[in-house]
Amino acid sequence: MTGHADIAVRPITTAEIADWSRALNTGFLRTPESSPEEVADRSSYIEPHRTLGAFDDGRCVATFRSFAQEITAVGGAAVPADAISNVTVTATHRRRGLLSRMMAMDLAAAKERGDVVATLIAAEYPIYGRFGFGPGTWAAQWTVDVQRTGLDRRWAGPGDGGRIDIVEPGFVRKTGPELFERVRRAQPGAVDRGERWWQVHTGALRLVRSPWSEPFFAVYRSARGEVEGIVSYRSDDNWQAKQPHNTASVDWMVAASPAAERGLWHYLCSIDWISQVNSGWRAPDDLLPLLLPDPRAARITSQSDWLWVRILDVVRALEARTYAGEGELVLEVADAAGLAGGRYLLRASPEGASCAVTAREADLVLDVAELGALWLGDESAVRLAALGRVGEQRAGAALVADALLRTSRRAWCPDVF
Repeated sequence: MTGHADIAVRPITTAEIADWSRALNTGFLRTPESSPEEVADRSSYIEPHRTLGAFDDGRCVATFRSFAQEITAVGGAAVPADAISNVTVTATHRRRGLLSRMMAMDLAAAKERGDVVATLIAAEYPIYGRFGFGPGTWAAQWTVDVQRTGLDRRWAGPGDGGRIDIVEPGFVRKTGPELFERVRRAQPGAVDRGERWWQVHTGALRLVRSPWSEPFFAVYRSARGEVEGIVSYRSDDNWQAKQPHNTASVDWMVAASPAAERGLWHYLCSIDWISQVNSGWRAPDDLLPLLLPDPRAARITSQSDWLWVRILDVVRALEARTYAGEGELVLEVADAAGLAGGRYLLRASPEGASCAVTAREADLVLDVAELGALWLGDESAVRLAALGRVGEQRAGAALVADALLRTSRRAWCPDVF
């Protein structure tokens, strides 16, 4: 058996993208072969210097990729992030430290670049906490029993002067990016979407492994005629005993106002032949259930951790966000990787915040992973203290942390990457 030291971990070359893609497919239990078209597509957007592979006797046996990203902090600031994706280790090479080596290499480079945080969507929960990541956002899916909602099935459109229209993919490509930017700037945890995202999700760019089937696109226009919401959805074709039992499944929805959100959900629940609506992944405190006269018609069918956050620069991360309250907090942050550890004094108020290294006694002691979970305001320091994952050095410090860090609406990341 080849020793661990004989396996090289390094950035790939352009010529190795096909081999790297084969290892990626193998790790995700997909058909290993990468067609020339798939390799060409992957070559068009990955950056070889940020794409790592582990090579055993010349064959790629582990994969790892990162790319530049912006994440919205509490208050709307766009924070530079190191987005991590395509992480696999071939089954024959597990438990040899390959992921640890690739992660260490990438995070060190991100820290040197000046990224404030690293982000990822975890395929499995237990993997990434040991690298300093904490679950910063969660997400939920609802299934709506249309007949039980209490909504008027004769509904013909919003009663607020707005309107719903079916539009073509080209219209979405034109208007979607600007609308999404408005929404994501106000949503802590949201990340930016590049041009490729809009091309793939409107069919302008067809992927080999994801055959294109055009969805329906509906937009909500306000009384002023402005597009304030877009939903992409699909329907199945399920008839039983000459009765329709069809399900409308939401791919994604962007809504810049509660009126747009209300209008689009009501529209989906009013489509003839639709008896059930699947919401797709939404924020865990989404308005959907309470928009219905009978909220019990919407049941949660899935709820899970979503975006994981790894703090790389404590000072910039805490200064980037806003705070509804006023107070001081000394955080002693442990970081086994040596990237963000230390003792920091946070002084925060609605007017702004400062954070600096301090010699003052700590109020709270926590791992960098727990700070990642707290940063976007979704997690509670009091809850983490009860779990033994945050240590209170001063009585009541966890309550102070919650008063400063928690937000009125929950953080949410609408995207997978």
